[in-house]
Amino acid sequence: MINVGIVGATGYAGEELISILLKHPQVIIKSLSAKISQPKKISDIFTRFKGRIDLICDKPNTKNISANCDLVFLALPHTASMDFVPDLLKAGKRIIDLSADYRLRDISIYEKFYNIKHKDKTNLKYAIYGLPEIYRNKIRDARLIANPGCYPTAAILALAPLVSLDSSFDLDSIIIDAKSGLTGAGRKPTEEILFAEANEDLRAYKVNVHQHMPEINQELSKLADRKVQVNFVPHIVPLNRGILATVYIKRIKGIKDFKQSLVSLYKRFYKNEPFVRIRPESEFPRLKDVVGTNFCDIGIREDGYNVIIISVIDNLLKGASGQAVQNMNIMYRLPERMGLL
Repeated sequence: MINVGIVGATGYAGEELISILLKHPQVIIKSLSAKISQPKKISDIFTRFKGRIDLICDKPNTKNISANCDLVFLALPHTASMDFVPDLLKAGKRIIDLSADYRLRDISIYEKFYNIKHKDKTNLKYAIYGLPEIYRNKIRDARLIANPGCYPTAAILALAPLVSLDSSFDLDSIIIDAKSGLTGAGRKPTEEILFAEANEDLRAYKVNVHQHMPEINQELSKLADRKVQVNFVPHIVPLNRGILATVYIKRIKGIKDFKQSLVSLYKRFYKNEPFVRIRPESEFPRLKDVVGTNFCDIGIREDGYNVIIISVIDNLLKGASGQAVQNMNIMYRLPERMGLL
């Protein structure tokens, strides 16, 4: 059995982790902590857990967490995980961090987009980007996993087969139009996610300056073995959860001998992936197909030189907590779907 702790247990991702792990046959939740005014039973914070788990949720104490846990999930806001990772690693714990603190390899880019000095440059080089479909072999033996962001998960999975396998595409033409439910903004109340502000509305925000954009660029550049700079426009939609990313990319003009359909290319690329489902040509997924699951569904349309890819995920599952548990399963050589179906 794996003894697990969750730091940040009262956020959306933390709550989702508790829900998943309670059903996981190889996990015991031993520690729950969060930024909280006073200790409280987790079942008093989330009453749906009454009779299922009554652990006390308290302020995080790395000494106590280390004494009780083999693996620690950090479901914390960006910039907070750096305060916990060094001590937990020194104590020999394995870590899955759901924040952005260890995702970006270039510290200057992290500091630009998150407006803070990085406090743990030493451990940054040991972090493995936790996208199983790309980095499974590295994830197995990792001590520190940087769980991907929700937008990057949807975008990278939509584009990975093209940028890594097919040289006939113009990688400078990529446009990602992504729409997310309100839980992507976290539980901290802000004006723009109040019901009266968000309901019956649709808005773009952080156009081409969103903090997830350099993460997308970093990973696509690795896959393409050249610099990739996408155009990224995120939107907030008045839904609880889910991300739908519509991705546009052009074939290079003059290359007309398309030897195979893109659907075939995608099916071959993801043939062994338990949580990626490829639709037939011009059949597109919707959010209801994936919300409440750890699946990423992808639909593709080829129209001459123009290609449109639609990718959908649940932002709290494949975009956060579900993917984190998928990574845990890989790290401990468990069936990848365990606890997630």
